[in-house]
Amino acid sequence: MNVFRIIADYSHVLAIIGLLVNIVRTKSCEGVSGKTQALYFVVFVTRYTDLFTSLTWYLTIFKAVFLVLTFSTLVLIYHTYKKTYDKNIDTFQVLIVVLPSIACGVIFSAERTSIQEDLWTFSIFLESVAILPQLYMIYQTGEAKTITVHYLLPLGLYRALYIANWVWRYYYERYFDPVAIVCGCIQTMFYILFVTMPVFWSGTKV
Repeated sequence: MNVFRIIADYSHVLAIIGLLVNIVRTKSCEGVSGKTQALYFVVFVTRYTDLFTSLTWYLTIFKAVFLVLTFSTLVLIYHTYKKTYDKNIDTFQVLIVVLPSIACGVIFSAERTSIQEDLWTFSIFLESVAILPQLYMIYQTGEAKTITVHYLLPLGLYRALYIANWVWRYYYERYFDPVAIVCGCIQTMFYILFVTMPVFWSGTKV
């Protein structure tokens, strides 16, 4: 653990809590991609198969929080405020990212005999592209709602800090995970691309 990893984890939690609170406060999930949230839930379920065997309370608590909060967000989108969810705009074809992630999870798994390792690797690849339905929704509408800006900014910070975490770990621990690093960089580039586009800020009040 290092300061970059810790701040990144809290930034990740802040992004999810911020989205959840904003949906409840406005009683609307307008502009929020249910498909992105569903993909993230799959990411957490497949990554945290060791939830009850984590070596530290820190990891156990964070894993449980990610699962519970993301599931709660899905309930708000598809049940509580489903009338405000526009499925006609949230049209990204998720199989385009799910199927390649499954293939990569099997091909690039460090331990071919471990299903848990396959699932973990799959989750890394899927996380790198899970935000695409949300970004596609922004592209479709031509603007990002304030609620999604407040969600995407801390989420982007989380990914950027994880890159710093990997640099730290390589320098001090000689730890290097090419799959995690490549996927993390890809995801970070998606955030940079959209944050720098004028459409991202159109009609928002940050």
